[in-house]
Amino acid sequence: MAEQVKLFGMWASPYSRRVELALKLKGIQYEYIEEDLSNKSPLLLKYNPVHKKIPVLVHNGKPIVESQVILEYIDETWKNNPILPQHPYDRAMARFWANFIEEKFMRTPWRAYVGTKEEQEQAREEGFELLKMLENELNGKDFFGGETIGYVDIFGFSLAVWHGVVREVFGVDLITENKFPVFLKWSRKFNEIDVVNECRPPVEKHIAYMRARIEAFKSATK
Repeated sequence: MAEQVKLFGMWASPYSRRVELALKLKGIQYEYIEEDLSNKSPLLLKYNPVHKKIPVLVHNGKPIVESQVILEYIDETWKNNPILPQHPYDRAMARFWANFIEEKFMRTPWRAYVGTKEEQEQAREEGFELLKMLENELNGKDFFGGETIGYVDIFGFSLAVWHGVVREVFGVDLITENKFPVFLKWSRKFNEIDVVNECRPPVEKHIAYMRARIEAFKSATK
């Protein structure tokens, strides 16, 4: 019996995109179901009744939720092209840096671009310090895991893809060659991978989506 793999996601979500990237790296055939997050489907609510969010991976009828949990499930279920390192220490370090990206970058508010001038300056300085830490971790390596794309790189997907969109939306480039040459070298190499480009949201559509989100954020914080 053929395995059934379904992914409930949303085209602009970095969380569902990272799961797609992992599935493609593993060569896993899957059915993608796009969700309208303003009108969530009964199946999404059925499969993720606790958080009611995407992404949700459904493997042979059994749902797995939360992108970090899904990535580890994928790696443990399909052993080819491992995402996490094999050595326990290296696995622990990969989880540490993935969590670093998740906590420090993915959950950072728009303060670096909107808000008062002082708030923007403070947020940007904090962002610079965090990027320097990533630079130090990457220094001397093609990817976070070494020679091939792995767990931390998948978490960094949004950083590699989104920063160009942010530059277009705000008209300012905070990640410049003179400040972050190692990060930009990694980003370029990462974006040369075919499956990464397959998971990239359409640029113009993404820019329009980001602009709409920013306007909504501004309106909510007035």
